[in-house]
Amino acid sequence: MPVMHSYVILLRGINVGGNNKIPMAALKQCLEDVGFTNVSTYIASGNAIVQSGKSPDEIKAQIEAALPKTFKLNNELIKVLVLSRAQLEAIVKRKPKGFGDQPEKYHSDVIFLIDSDAEQALPIFNPRAGVDTIWPGDGVIYSQRVSALRAKSRLSAIAMSPLYKSLTIRGWNTTVKLLDLLKI
Repeated sequence: MPVMHSYVILLRGINVGGNNKIPMAALKQCLEDVGFTNVSTYIASGNAIVQSGKSPDEIKAQIEAALPKTFKLNNELIKVLVLSRAQLEAIVKRKPKGFGDQPEKYHSDVIFLIDSDAEQALPIFNPRAGVDTIWPGDGVIYSQRVSALRAKSRLSAIAMSPLYKSLTIRGWNTTVKLLDLLKI
């Protein structure tokens, strides 16, 4: 019997702007139907925790194949990122100094890169001085915006880049909560 590991699954492109709607209970059922165990979901933005004896690449392929068979989706927008506990823990531990520590002053997001890396993705960002700050990480870009000036942020401009389809964004609190859930 294979050794079971816990993984966080980040789905890109679901439940955004009323498109690609997947109820979390139905997502949980879909993941259980394809053989994952101890499945749980967290908020409606496409986060799941699963246990599996398969590799992350096998898990990704299995989920990417199952989703369009189970749900009516615009497949072009859907991508799956599978992270081990160690990977997510490293992302949280390696955050830039002070990142996420002042939620009353800053909106802090982790931009998870799918099939690309920070070196490839950084050029699509054009941070506005005094509003946006970005830092490259391993498989992520950390993005922070001054909350009072977020309407002036250039973060939304990344949606115009073809690379936008290869990233998924989670708020810092969600990222930390997913790590907590992996530890349970």
